[in-house]
Amino acid sequence: MAATDRLRPGVGGLTVLLSMASPVPAATLPVDNVDVLYHRYDGGGMVIDGPSVLVRKSAGPQVSLTGQYYVDSVSAASVDVLATASPYTEERTEYSLGVDYLHEDAVLSLGFTDSSENDYDAKTVHIAVSQEFFGGLSTVTMGYANGWDEVGMVGNDGFREDADRRNYRLGFSQVLTRNSLLGLDLEVITDEGYLENPYRQNRYLDPGDATAYLYQPERYPDSRTSTAVALRGLYYLPYRASVRGEYRYFTDSWGIEAHTVELAYVHGLNARWSLEGSLRYYTQDAADFYADLFPYENSQTYLARDKELSALSGTTIATGAVYEWKQTAIPGIQRLQFSLLVDWLSFDYDNFRDVTARGDYLPGEEPLYSFDAWVTRASLILEY
Repeated sequence: MAATDRLRPGVGGLTVLLSMASPVPAATLPVDNVDVLYHRYDGGGMVIDGPSVLVRKSAGPQVSLTGQYYVDSVSAASVDVLATASPYTEERTEYSLGVDYLHEDAVLSLGFTDSSENDYDAKTVHIAVSQEFFGGLSTVTMGYANGWDEVGMVGNDGFREDADRRNYRLGFSQVLTRNSLLGLDLEVITDEGYLENPYRQNRYLDPGDATAYLYQPERYPDSRTSTAVALRGLYYLPYRASVRGEYRYFTDSWGIEAHTVELAYVHGLNARWSLEGSLRYYTQDAADFYADLFPYENSQTYLARDKELSALSGTTIATGAVYEWKQTAIPGIQRLQFSLLVDWLSFDYDNFRDVTARGDYLPGEEPLYSFDAWVTRASLILEY
């Protein structure tokens, strides 16, 4: 299955593109550390899990090097798959290399990522510059990334299609008071080339039988431009706690508009333990060329039945605990942090119907689809 079925930023809202930075000077290099993560997503007939290992190491006072290894093992028996195909398993492997260079009040970052699976290969290069002003109270960040994807198809060695992706970012953060920080981020993404999934199909009414439907391959436009704007604020409370709020607006040239609102809270129990929780709500409109059921074959130029392009809404409740041990007794380790975070996601689709539901339903009268999912992340960070 092509990686376009993955939980991607933007459509679906399962991934937050931009994270809130803590109010510390931007013009510092990341500390030397090893970060080991295990992640697991389980819901909607999909199980995605695997490890991630990230290593940072300084090479002098101005240069920091980064290497990361990341694996996704996928077992898929989702409603999309069961409707037209059989359950499948696959594995995606990703390697990343990066370098950060510090010069006075600015940090220049360069990176390369190579991701591969049995029918999808992606390569991305990125560059970013972060500049402090006014003694570290204001920070401006600019970034650019260029990706080259190659889409294949299991069982068809001659099928090869390309997609180019460009990402532009501009961010601004401002320290308002000693306890508060405000951030504003703008992101523009342009995609060109083969943007659909070669396995996915849409359905249309059977012209010879009003109680049945047939399938045909999806067809997407060969270009897409999306824009996201995020406003977030962070406030440190006087009793070892902080609260964070965020609003994000997303729109694209396919007719999708999405809104995300999130509120998060972190509470320190003592010098080593802290608890955190968050609540997020997401909603989006459908793409202009989406339909759950088309009236007849080739009824329009572009045809899509991907549920992530339909109208939907979702709620995420997250909680977790973090243990931090500074100046440890472990030789060579200055700081140790362990965290266990769990998210519960619930999504309801307004115009995508579950064709696998049991019952004698006429086309277009099947129950609307909904699903719940759990996301678990366990990580260990060692600073040295």
